[in-house]
Amino acid sequence: FLCNSGAEANENALKLASFHTGKSRVLAFKKSFHGRTSAAVAATDDPKIVAPINAQQQVDFVALGNLDSVESILKKGETCAIIVETIQGIGGLDESTSAFYQGLEKLAKQHHVLLVADEIQCGYGRTGDFFAFQKHGITPDIISLAKGMGNGFPVGGILIHPSFKATFGMLGTTFGGNHLACAAALSVLNVMEEEKLMAHVKEVSRYFMEKAQDLPQLKQVKGRGLMLGLEFDFPIANLRKELIFKHHIFTGNAKNPNLLRILPPLTVKKDHVDQFFKALKEVLADLSH
Repeated sequence: FLCNSGAEANENALKLASFHTGKSRVLAFKKSFHGRTSAAVAATDDPKIVAPINAQQQVDFVALGNLDSVESILKKGETCAIIVETIQGIGGLDESTSAFYQGLEKLAKQHHVLLVADEIQCGYGRTGDFFAFQKHGITPDIISLAKGMGNGFPVGGILIHPSFKATFGMLGTTFGGNHLACAAALSVLNVMEEEKLMAHVKEVSRYFMEKAQDLPQLKQVKGRGLMLGLEFDFPIANLRKELIFKHHIFTGNAKNPNLLRILPPLTVKKDHVDQFFKALKEVLADLSH
């Protein structure tokens, strides 16, 4: 099913799960981000963007990696879907273990709950695999997509496991699947294949990790592929400002105030990585004075 944005993809994923199970509660994870509309924003762990009208949605939040908490909630028999980012984006590049994701899939099946993989930020080759969840050997019931799917053009969608039925007219949107969006999405797939971008992502990621080791101020590198975070022992707000205003390099922030979020285009070259670290070292030196 094609739509226009990540929030819309997650809305339809959760709606489909509710239709399929006849249940209404959603299980999501602390520090998650799934969008800014209705059920998607209710499943987002950020009270600042959840309006009173969204509070009608019934969502349980548990810590990423805590299967015991997941099981205790699913045992109540009220949950229609578990929605999870394989790697949390705004949450701070956290990813749990393969044992956790496999356990999540097992519990979902055991309790007849749909597992929704939110691959909007971490999918579409971003990690060097097409989907981030593939590393963990699981098969979600629904996969939500957007962002890299159109390389900047507004397009999103959900992939639905063939084991359950989605009837015609159940989901719909005015502009979803329009010709221009589909042309953009197909072009992205062609470029990814022709330029072998997923192999390129892994190669550049290795190079980035090596360069990062030269930063004495760095606490750790989080994430994988080209979905990365540089964690320091100090808040990075001023660091971000200096990078963008002095060097025209745009980076992201996260719920962790000490984490610099790095998500370059998948076509980024090693020269660009060199340019980034040269600028970063200059800014770090300036800020230390």
